[in-house]
Amino acid sequence: MKAAIIGGGVIGGGWAARFLLNGWDVAIYDPDPEAERKIGEVLDNARRALPGLYDRALPDEGTLRLSNDLGDTVGDADWVQESVPERLELKHKVHGRLSELAPAHAVIGSSTSGFKPSELSQKGARVIVAHPFNPVYLLPLIELVGDAEHCARAAGILRGIGMYPLHVRKEIDAHIADRFLEAVWREALWLVKDGIATTEEIDEAIRMGFGLRWAQMGLFETFRIAGGEAGMKHFLAQFGPCLTSPWTRLMDVPDFNDELVDLIAGQSDAQSGHLSIRELERLRDDNLVAMMRALKHSGSGAGGVITRHETSLPQEDAAPVPVTLDRQVPQIWTDYNGHMNEAHYLEAGSNATDRFMEMVGADADYIARGLSYFTVENHLRYLDEVHAGDRLQAKTRLLGAEGKKLHLFHALTRGDGTLVATVESLLLHVDLGTRKTCPPNVVVAEALAQVAAAQAGLPKPEGAGKVGR
Repeated sequence: MKAAIIGGGVIGGGWAARFLLNGWDVAIYDPDPEAERKIGEVLDNARRALPGLYDRALPDEGTLRLSNDLGDTVGDADWVQESVPERLELKHKVHGRLSELAPAHAVIGSSTSGFKPSELSQKGARVIVAHPFNPVYLLPLIELVGDAEHCARAAGILRGIGMYPLHVRKEIDAHIADRFLEAVWREALWLVKDGIATTEEIDEAIRMGFGLRWAQMGLFETFRIAGGEAGMKHFLAQFGPCLTSPWTRLMDVPDFNDELVDLIAGQSDAQSGHLSIRELERLRDDNLVAMMRALKHSGSGAGGVITRHETSLPQEDAAPVPVTLDRQVPQIWTDYNGHMNEAHYLEAGSNATDRFMEMVGADADYIARGLSYFTVENHLRYLDEVHAGDRLQAKTRLLGAEGKKLHLFHALTRGDGTLVATVESLLLHVDLGTRKTCPPNVVVAEALAQVAAAQAGLPKPEGAGKVGR
């Protein structure tokens, strides 16, 4: 699969990274002489952040190339994404050429945050709005606006690269999400202009309060809870009358003059000018990865999108000694020394155990039927350092599966093949209803026997034999 990116700025570079890190080949057209450097910096951030969302390895990267020929860039592309500046005459010119040069089957999307499809296609171009959010390589939302069939094809592709396509029902200026952002932005400008709050105080009000709620529940579900046991009707009855109160100035816009620009820019510099843009981007990405990984546990919001995408990622488990873990080490697994904290070595071993259980049939459905394995003993050896961004892999040996017992040995290696730890685990099979040990069912027992037979004759791994003595 090939994606063609037209315009390699922050948004175009983010699109390139999202496709590339999901195994697509990517060609980029951008006449900016600094394009290669700028795109490279976006890709560096993406390689550092995106794999940290997942507990499985992403596909091998596709190939990336920059081209100075538009036809060469979009030729044989399956997806063409325009991310040029927000000038309608420029977009008309670009999309006229894209409609001529791109394959008939290709999705042609525009990253525009303001223009409607009817405006983009005024001169005959075949294009839909595919509006992303920065950073494109992390945030899943894409607003799709335009021809239903075109949008449906786009949605299928976007889900395949871990994104959340939202098909906007009707054309409207600024689509959906940016209309909310514009409302908040206008009110924030007045608060700064009128001396009520600084840029930093406004940001604190968002990130210390409703911003955390919105990340998991959005607007209406948050307000439903605010209504208490009576729900949304009670909330509307209690707070609906406030809509007529002069709480906001949404229909009013402050004069956007040099005085206001200097005021806001000065406060922003005082707030975060001690950090470079690259440092702020990495801080943003680390925080997003941590929050989105937390949301995976409940399947809320963006966490559910990641989980669904993760289940579609391939896993190697056909070998006699199966790969039970293959992932990138996220930034949040590292400590003040800059390497992986000792607790996460055990977490990696636990994840490998979970995967092995899935392979032999002791999966989520098995647990739902009232049976599972409980860990009763672990022995962990720390052999080498692991750093954020390293690829971490586990291969699992079955050392014993007699009756109720399950004896596993995980060898953890870095991407370069260096053995960094071993985790030896002893588990007992349990009836979740009685909370007492019992033999596994026939299907699981037979699967374990097949693994044991496949691994028969292999030498005992070095360091094994520390548990169950």
